[in-house]
Amino acid sequence: MCQVFGVSRSGYYDRVQHAPSDRKQSDERLKLEIKVAHIRTRETYGTRRLQTELADNGIIVGRDRLARLRKELRLHCKQKRKFRATTSSDHNLPVTPNLLNQNFTPTAPNQVWVADITYVATREGWLYLAGVKDVYTCEIVGYAMGERMTKELTGKALFMALRSQHPPAGLIHHSDRGSQYCAYDYRVIQEQSGLKTSMSRKGNCYDNAPMEIFWGTLKNESLSHYRFKSRDISSAYGKTD
Repeated sequence: MCQVFGVSRSGYYDRVQHAPSDRKQSDERLKLEIKVAHIRTRETYGTRRLQTELADNGIIVGRDRLARLRKELRLHCKQKRKFRATTSSDHNLPVTPNLLNQNFTPTAPNQVWVADITYVATREGWLYLAGVKDVYTCEIVGYAMGERMTKELTGKALFMALRSQHPPAGLIHHSDRGSQYCAYDYRVIQEQSGLKTSMSRKGNCYDNAPMEIFWGTLKNESLSHYRFKSRDISSAYGKTD
């Protein structure tokens, strides 16, 4: 056979002895799938979430093996940006105590809402986004966008949440101590709707962790990958890169 194919006997046996194992070949095929999934998820998923992503696409792989292959491929998650405060608590408006004390474990929808403001870069300047999140369902129940961080912006987001959810009296509304949330008009909306007001301690972003985590995920996995042409939401998908 060696003579037929024009190879030496020693060369043939060397090739057989060093042929890649089934496991090695399987690893190489998996590496390709892992690379594709890594790109598909915008390079933001760690081993655990990447394992789920692969499983959703019919590729079952153990976590230890996936971690090893990710290491061999030198795949790393893109780093989240450091927390940056968007609201200021340097004002003389009244504030309320922290009723949650980082206890984010409601037992039903419309028991605890958290609210905050973030910003999105556009070619026209910053676009500010105010959101209200139900801690139990993890859904954004109200939001509003505008060119400035104002009490009107946060008020619109709260109105949307109230109209869509019709929450019972006693719901805890938690936010930071920004002037937009301490403003008289905003507090009137809360009082008339029967909401209990709760506020984070000064400068403590962990007191509003559910909202901070949502903003971080939204930016890291979606918004930070684009620069929008306009503040106008109707043209927001005219992305420049």
